[in-house]
Amino acid sequence: METYTFLRQLADSWVLLALFSVFLGVIGWAFRPGSRPLHDDAARTVFRNDAAPDGPQSDSEIGETK
Repeated sequence: METYTFLRQLADSWVLLALFSVFLGVIGWAFRPGSRPLHDDAARTVFRNDAAPDGPQSDSEIGETK
């Protein structure tokens, strides 16, 4: 058996199965129970040090300033 043929069959069978297993593992890890607070904290990290703007905060306050 040629080396190319062996590597091609290995890639089409076991390596593909291994990569698909890793994919399912990553999906399972991301959606595991109890991970929601970690993902919410990571989503707010960008805005953690932002100060609130000095302007009006809602539409009712905009109406009062006119």
